[in-house]
Amino acid sequence: MKIKTTVTVLLLLFTRAAFSQAYTQTNTGIKATVNNINVEIQWYSPRIVRIMKSPKDAVVKKESYSVIKTPENVSVNIQQHDNKLVQQTDSLQVIINLQTGRVSFGRPGGEIIFSEKDHGTQFTPIIDLGKNTYDVRQAFFLDKDEMIYGLGQQQNGKMNQRGQKLLLLQKNTKVCIPFFQSTKGYGVFWDNYSPTLFTDNPQETSFDSEVGDCSDYYFLLGNSADGVIAQMRQLTGQSPMMPLWVYGFNQSRERYKTQFELVDVVQQYRTLQVPLDGIIQDWQYWGDDSIWNAMAFDPVRYPRPKLMADSVHAMNAHLFIVAWPVFGYKTAQFAEFKKKNMLINFETWPKHTRLYDAYNPVTRDSYWEYLNKGVFSQGTDGWWLDDPEPDHLNHNEQDYDQPTYAGSFRSVCNALPLLHAGGIYTHQRQTTSAKRVAILTRSAFAGQQRYGANTWSGDVRSDWSTLHKQIAAGLNFSLCGIPYWNTDIGGFIAEDYVNGGTKNPEFQELYIRWLQFATFTPMMRSHGTILPREIYQFGQRGEWPFDVQEKFINLRYSLLPYVYATAWQVTANAGSIMRALYCDFASDPQALDINNEFMFGKSFLVAPVTQKGVKEQVVYLPAGTRWFNFWTGDQLEGGQSITEATPIDKMPLYVKAGSIIPWGPRVQYAEEKKWDNLELRIYPGTDGHFTLYEDENDNYNYENGQYTEIDFHWNDQTRMLTINDIRGSFPRMLQSRKFNIVIVNKQNGTGAAPAVKFNKTVTYKGRKTEVRL
Repeated sequence: MKIKTTVTVLLLLFTRAAFSQAYTQTNTGIKATVNNINVEIQWYSPRIVRIMKSPKDAVVKKESYSVIKTPENVSVNIQQHDNKLVQQTDSLQVIINLQTGRVSFGRPGGEIIFSEKDHGTQFTPIIDLGKNTYDVRQAFFLDKDEMIYGLGQQQNGKMNQRGQKLLLLQKNTKVCIPFFQSTKGYGVFWDNYSPTLFTDNPQETSFDSEVGDCSDYYFLLGNSADGVIAQMRQLTGQSPMMPLWVYGFNQSRERYKTQFELVDVVQQYRTLQVPLDGIIQDWQYWGDDSIWNAMAFDPVRYPRPKLMADSVHAMNAHLFIVAWPVFGYKTAQFAEFKKKNMLINFETWPKHTRLYDAYNPVTRDSYWEYLNKGVFSQGTDGWWLDDPEPDHLNHNEQDYDQPTYAGSFRSVCNALPLLHAGGIYTHQRQTTSAKRVAILTRSAFAGQQRYGANTWSGDVRSDWSTLHKQIAAGLNFSLCGIPYWNTDIGGFIAEDYVNGGTKNPEFQELYIRWLQFATFTPMMRSHGTILPREIYQFGQRGEWPFDVQEKFINLRYSLLPYVYATAWQVTANAGSIMRALYCDFASDPQALDINNEFMFGKSFLVAPVTQKGVKEQVVYLPAGTRWFNFWTGDQLEGGQSITEATPIDKMPLYVKAGSIIPWGPRVQYAEEKKWDNLELRIYPGTDGHFTLYEDENDNYNYENGQYTEIDFHWNDQTRMLTINDIRGSFPRMLQSRKFNIVIVNKQNGTGAAPAVKFNKTVTYKGRKTEVRL
């Protein structure tokens, strides 16, 4: 139990009596003691620095769950000027006030861009599970006008997180990551896993964590949003490629009740010739007798699970299976883990279940053994990790005082999604490299991108306000350095639409607007409770609720070459898929706090419709470029707001001048046709560049260099398209292909349908080709 002492003890004493100008150099930086607080600065790179502070007599041994980078050998110049100790690389200056302990961060010229408060580190002694430790708080100064983004996925609808007071504690629909980045080009990661109060007000910005042996944070100088994200990936891990099929359309429901029902859904999509790549089996496939999560298929309703998977594969689709971190008391796992003290003893949802101790590597081994034997060995393709927060039943504070392998649950609770996903990713990689790990998970923590995890926004309500909030939630999540995010199309909880169900025009409108938004998120996935969500539940072809869905699902598949190439930039160059306008238009003040628009990759400006019944919508076009209306080909200069009509079959969608967009073939699933006859849409007005990426789509051979890249460059002045030599190779790669080139204008290359004519068709055999248009 966490116990605070009666009198709060601030180990930062407001006195100069303990002031000392002495410091010690280490292999990674310096150590000093100021006012009875040990201060250590560790340089991880010329632009990444770690600040650790602890009470003078404390012994701190900490291994980070999130940080996997080790300190580089960094050349640091150290100088002392009176009470200031200055450390400087060619990129970053760190200054310690040896009188107050304040640490400040600046550029080599002396400009301070971020600073702690004087006496801003506070340790309040507590007892946590019998251990003497601290409630630890660190306060900073932010400039009045700077904006900050991040903190995970918050459901407050805000882009700029200034002025917020948020308890960072994982829960359904709320993903908590103690990280933010600033419009001044830096990021701060507070490396603590206990419940943490983030506060920003005119006096200070602070993290206050309930349990911690030290104040421990990383300062990352990126000079831009992409730069900070790249630093965060260096620190916490790069993001692997998802299989190509994951970027297609994925269908789910809460829930399919037999293997025959699930297979029939895939069959109906194939019969209707509506594209589909993934089908998701939610809970209770294990049967009722086990109570919960037996990790084996009920022999009555799922009598031949291998045949189920094979049947899905025979229709060129893939199967996600849900896996929970909690177990019912009648399962074999519950019995084994209880006997070995590998359960965390508080009641989770549903009733009579307990959480496994994912902090224990031996427990993670056992978890995978059950999952592999009972599920993965049957031929399944991906994981749906529900409840990794987890949900509490009869929630109370004492739940957090339960012991785990790593200490009290309170001290490590926010990292549970990271450990849970990491255990599954690591073990599947050890089991096979033939299938890329594909994880859907309801929560996340810093570093989770390295585990092939795609976080969804939880059991959100089916209403317009919630739809609107998902945009800022997803963008701030991505700005934490985790690129894969999605949401239940239509919202999870649809109880307001029981009357009429999927034939209710109000739900149909909400669902379709949500689906349009999801077309431009890293994963396009339909799911929800109460109402089934398959396309044929809404009507039939020829009726608008069906036709608009089909139009946007087909649009997603047309964009697959673009999406897959963007995903490669995520993996190879620490890029992002769903991008806040700040990422690309940081010099445009009007773009910095827009919460209803975003970039999809580097080319598409997306403005989802999030209001019921609207016939038009105001869209801001960021300054510094010309924009093409995707649907009409009209060209507009940036730096202005325009009003656009929003009929139900369209949402505002613009393409940046200079974009080169490869347009995929009409298919029923992602790998149905090779990309040997691609339409290439060029949006003129400025020079442009694009890299087309291809590999074997679903294994890890790309990590060994088995992939290809083709660079395209558009010179707007000379009207020359250069297709460079292909780089790389892989088995069964294309040796020859056609590029059907379209210069987009109001007459051609607009909208979701293929172009009606081409400016030129080029046969490409891997050698540099120049095309004047």
